[in-house]
Amino acid sequence: MNTLKQWLVLSAISVFTLSAHAGGDAEAGKKIASQTCQACHGADGNSTNPQYPTLAGQHADYLVHALKGYKNGDRKNPIMSGFAASLSPADMKNVAAWFASQKGLTSPRLPNTVHE
Repeated sequence: MNTLKQWLVLSAISVFTLSAHAGGDAEAGKKIASQTCQACHGADGNSTNPQYPTLAGQHADYLVHALKGYKNGDRKNPIMSGFAASLSPADMKNVAAWFASQKGLTSPRLPNTVHE
C-alpha cells in the first residue's frame, strides 16, 4: 500500500511540474512576435512563404527548445540566432505560448483501432 501512495504522490507532483514548465503568457508573446517574428513567419505564425516554417500550432516546448538552441549555438542559422539572442527565457516561453495557441499545424489522429 505504501508503494501505491508513493506512486500517486509522485504522479501528482509530476503533473503540476509539467504544466508549470510549459507555461507562458500568449498575449505578451503576441507583442514580441508582432515586432520580431511576423515578417518571416506571419502575424499568427502561418507563413505564406515556404522558405519560412509555419510556427502556428507547434508545441510550445519544442519552440522554446529550438529558440534556446539558436541562442546557444546548437542550431545554426545566422538570422534566427540573432533574433534568439535578444530573447530572455521568459520571452521565449511567451512567444512559444502565442504560436502554440494559434491554428496551424495539427497532429495527425490515428483511427480508433479498439473494437467493442
